[in-house]
Amino acid sequence: MAAKDTTGKIRNVGPKSAAWLRQVGVRTQEDLVRLGAIEAFMKVKRAGFRPSLNLLYALEGALVDCHWADLPEACKAALLAGAEAAEVANPIKTRWQKQADRSAAGAPAAGGSSEDGDASAHGLFDDDRSGTAADGPANRFE
Repeated sequence: MAAKDTTGKIRNVGPKSAAWLRQVGVRTQEDLVRLGAIEAFMKVKRAGFRPSLNLLYALEGALVDCHWADLPEACKAALLAGAEAAEVANPIKTRWQKQADRSAAGAPAAGGSSEDGDASAHGLFDDDRSGTAADGPANRFE
């Protein structure tokens, strides 16, 4: 069973998890060996996907060449502790948390105008005519 897989598939990884891994740059067994199970798992999480712990266990199983369910409980506990430590060291923020941080820091919101000048800028559907204009009322139906 230790024969080299020439299909490019990482053991224990299904199509959805394989797609997630490809999107974060883990395409081969060698990529997984280089990163390690915890870092590969954290890259998937940081990319915005929501993997279960089964992916973490599957990645470790691929590294030690066994089915993920056959990993000893001590190994699973160590993997979980390592993933939690990695998340504490570099917390994963949702896009809403990132936006809240930018707003609290006073940064302009995404899509906001950074132009200096007129504080009474008009929106797309705002009427730029005021009710006191010399050419008549603001509402053309009056």
